[in-house]
Amino acid sequence: MITTEFTTLFGVEHPIVCGGMTGLGTAPLISAVANAGALGFLTALTQPTPEALVREIERTRDLTDRPFGVNLTILPAMVPPPYDEYRAAIVESGITVVETAGSSPKPHLPDFHGAGIKVIHKATSVRHALSAQRAGVDAISIDGFECAGHPGEDDVPGLVLIPAAARALDIPIVASGGIATGAGLVAALALGASAVNMGTRFMASDEAPIHDNVKQQIVQNDERDTVLVFREFHNSARVARNTISAQIAEIGGRPGAVFDDVAELASGARGRAQVLEAGDMDGGMWWAGQVQGLIHDVAPVAEVVDTIIQAAETIITGRLSKVTTAV
Repeated sequence: MITTEFTTLFGVEHPIVCGGMTGLGTAPLISAVANAGALGFLTALTQPTPEALVREIERTRDLTDRPFGVNLTILPAMVPPPYDEYRAAIVESGITVVETAGSSPKPHLPDFHGAGIKVIHKATSVRHALSAQRAGVDAISIDGFECAGHPGEDDVPGLVLIPAAARALDIPIVASGGIATGAGLVAALALGASAVNMGTRFMASDEAPIHDNVKQQIVQNDERDTVLVFREFHNSARVARNTISAQIAEIGGRPGAVFDDVAELASGARGRAQVLEAGDMDGGMWWAGQVQGLIHDVAPVAEVVDTIIQAAETIITGRLSKVTTAV
């Protein structure tokens, strides 16, 4: 058993998190994560309406009696989702922990905290993490440059970002990006985190609601099989390497390129339908981190979590306990 400030604060057995993932953060995966003793987050905006989110929360509760949360990603849009209604659905459903991402969570904190909900905010830099701490969040998930999704524009990897955040912050830190093993968990704890977040590792699990071709591709890929796209639009994103992501990177690198030039190729709906659901690995853009190079099997979530915890405990009580300092 590895007990940390995070496990105590959020009432979970293990310091492992499955953060919100669009299209994947649904009841089958998140209930499995909860049942394994980790903390998983349903993804609010994967559900088409707040009412659908309420039903997904209820479906998850039918599958687990352990803690789980909801991710609410706040992004600018010409016609934004009804965030107030999604927030109300979360509160009225009795959720106890929320993961926020994207824009500042500050407008949502009074309602969440008023309902006794703890908030973890995802940040990609120390300055943004400090801003969220000042706003009143309860913990920070800090995303290193290795992560899938949006790593920010500073290109700081976890080996530097985690201890920099730990030095600056007074609230618990979840290390995110590049973690899939017990050694990664131990390293994150040594750097000052009190939990780790994994996305790509949980994609390669039996319960992940995606086509088996995607899971097997993650196993086959190595740490070089990602591409950074959207850099020229100041919205850098790390995605899996395939013909579509390579094409997006090439078009985006042309002088004068604008997002509309790649919008159809980069469509999230296309990636979900053609890749995640249909298993066409070159059918669209899909998300994965450099940690693919550390993932060598597809396994049940319970086995993934147990293997990581057992390996971490072995390292802490075995290898590290035998390290001595030469005099």
